[in-house]
Amino acid sequence: MQNNLISILTPFKNTTKYLPECIESILKQTYTNWELIIVDDGSTDNSYEVVKAYAELDNRIKLFKSDGVGIIEALRFALSKANGELITRMDSDDIMPNYKLEKLRESLVKHGKSHVALGLVRYFNETGISNGYLKYEKWLNKLTMKGRNFSEIYKECVIPSPCWMVYKSDLLHCEAFNPNRYPEDYDLTFRFYKYGLTCIPCDTILHHWRDYGSRTSRTHEHYAQNYFLDIKLNYFLEIDYDNKRPLAIWGAGFKGKHIAKSLISKNIPFFWICNNPNKINKKVYKQPMLPFEYLKQLENPQSIITVANTKQQTIIKTYFNDLKMTAMDDYFFFC
Repeated sequence: MQNNLISILTPFKNTTKYLPECIESILKQTYTNWELIIVDDGSTDNSYEVVKAYAELDNRIKLFKSDGVGIIEALRFALSKANGELITRMDSDDIMPNYKLEKLRESLVKHGKSHVALGLVRYFNETGISNGYLKYEKWLNKLTMKGRNFSEIYKECVIPSPCWMVYKSDLLHCEAFNPNRYPEDYDLTFRFYKYGLTCIPCDTILHHWRDYGSRTSRTHEHYAQNYFLDIKLNYFLEIDYDNKRPLAIWGAGFKGKHIAKSLISKNIPFFWICNNPNKINKKVYKQPMLPFEYLKQLENPQSIITVANTKQQTIIKTYFNDLKMTAMDDYFFFC
């Protein structure tokens, strides 16, 4: 039975080339009780005219121009115009399988409020997908199939921005798009985690994610590595950090140094450990580098791991397991 109105929030900017495929995929949905709140975020090409032509043919497509600048402002504006009980997002350069809305709604309604419905994603590109994106896709889908997305939230964004659905009341409870923090999708994912939403497992591809050279996630400064690190650290300190326990950073590369510098600026004490003999006993930011064995001398520590090498990560996990320490309580991988 189709009764819940779904509001699809879609900002767009200069995506004339891809908008027709995107909108056509929405028009082909098997679940038909939807409204597309599609907002022009300052396009300088003819994207607005492309969408306007579709809106004139189907009154479920509601076209607006953002009264602000940037995707966060556009999403806020779109949500303010949304009438649906259920909310989802769509990127203007991507494609939905025709069963996407039906599957997401069915899953969400079955499990009820305080849940987020998800789907598997698949990248596509006219020239092929890089190994990095394929690795991310595989990792993300593996988490989604088990509904364990939050178990590795400090590594990377674990909920794809255009492939989730929640009750509007839950989205508002999670502060919706109010914070001015980028990347906005990762920030929202952390707030789903913070407010205790449960990820619903899914084993079906529900979104085709287009990759191309000028995609925002590839080019915009807000998707630079330091933005991700700042979001990770800020939410760690707010949600999972226990200031009664000693804190250790493992790793002295770019990420480790960025985290260390941030902690120093916040006057948060920490121990800095590594397994690089060339760095041990030296000082960085006036902080001594300690051998990883030092961790055993700390009483009930928490550790932030910034080591990116997968082989080293496996060794580190084994080390923590031997110490009877658990992920997302005693140690947190930030990469």
